[in-house]
Amino acid sequence: MTRLVTTAGPASHRFDALTAEHMRAGGSWKWSTPGEWHGPDGRHGLIGAFVAEMDYPVAEAVADAVRACAEGSRFGYLPDAWVADMAAACAAFWGERFGWAPDPARVRPVPDVLTAFTATVRHFSRPGSAIVLPTPAYMPFLTVPGMIDRELVQTPMPWVGGRFVLDLDAIDRAFAAGAGLLVLTNPHNPTGRVFSDAELAEVTEVVERHGARVFADEIHAPLTFGGARHRPYAATSDAAAAHTVTATSASKAWNTPGLKCGQVILSNEADAAHWAATGYLAEHGTATPGVLATTAAYREGGAWLDEVLAYLEGNRALLAGTDLPGLDVIVPDGTYLAWLDARGLGLGEPPSAFFAREAGVVMTDGAACGEAGRGGVRLNLAMARPVLAEALDRLRAALRA
Repeated sequence: MTRLVTTAGPASHRFDALTAEHMRAGGSWKWSTPGEWHGPDGRHGLIGAFVAEMDYPVAEAVADAVRACAEGSRFGYLPDAWVADMAAACAAFWGERFGWAPDPARVRPVPDVLTAFTATVRHFSRPGSAIVLPTPAYMPFLTVPGMIDRELVQTPMPWVGGRFVLDLDAIDRAFAAGAGLLVLTNPHNPTGRVFSDAELAEVTEVVERHGARVFADEIHAPLTFGGARHRPYAATSDAAAAHTVTATSASKAWNTPGLKCGQVILSNEADAAHWAATGYLAEHGTATPGVLATTAAYREGGAWLDEVLAYLEGNRALLAGTDLPGLDVIVPDGTYLAWLDARGLGLGEPPSAFFAREAGVVMTDGAACGEAGRGGVRLNLAMARPVLAEALDRLRAALRA
């Protein structure tokens, strides 16, 4: 395969040297899945821009923790002391970054956010009640409820002022019809929204009106840009704290999804007690190396995270400055996921299929994110800037053909 050629200029950051060939050789799903592509001008190799993971090498503190696991044979069942240390590191990081330090005793390990979600549905929502999901949404949130015998109610997010917003009236109607749990993803995947305090307060009013619950997916919390700042939903009011189960992980911000360690944060005494009685199975699959690596990320990975955020700012600027005729582009305020609205192109086929065939860029099709996402695609920006420049060049060429 040929090395990607770009007009982005000489490498100025260590991440710039990460070629597509290097990523394919690494064997990740994001890069090994797409396969071959032969473009109209002879370019080779699909660019993987669909899976929500970063291409950047992990923080040295995380790598050291994983090496220490191997060297110390730390692959046994997870001891309570390591869980407590991870919980303390997580709480301290959240306090420093977001101004809300949860009680470490209420921070519990899970393998991932989806495990936290299924446990929350089963143990913290009314038996048999429907799940309310604003869409477009993270794809598994559309399919997992049916796997655990729950109805899903999609509440499409209106497009207002060039961005998606929550449809509070639709959420209210869903609760009035008997739904019991709202999935609130903030920062939002796939649209990149970071919801304001005012929006979160409006959510609380609706939830409280119906005695419902909230599953707060805050896995992208550390990944915000510009003037956007993440506000933990459970920290916005006593009412929100009383009806929320929060899930997060270091996996997005520190690029460790394969280490299988997330956190559930319980924000009231009753929920903490209920989790203590019901959460064993959800916790049991958490990986010991993941807990130790997560502890290192929260405690020692701040400088690496800040470097990544600065690099992603540059990638956001590159996207914002690229002319993609016919597309409405949402540059994310949070996450590293951009939304490209292709409805104006009149393609007659899913836009992801068009761009994979004509541009060799593999993105998540919006229809997989719910009916409200149909006609759009999700583009992962967390790649080397020269590779992103090549991807955007290809998209632009396909649009102009």
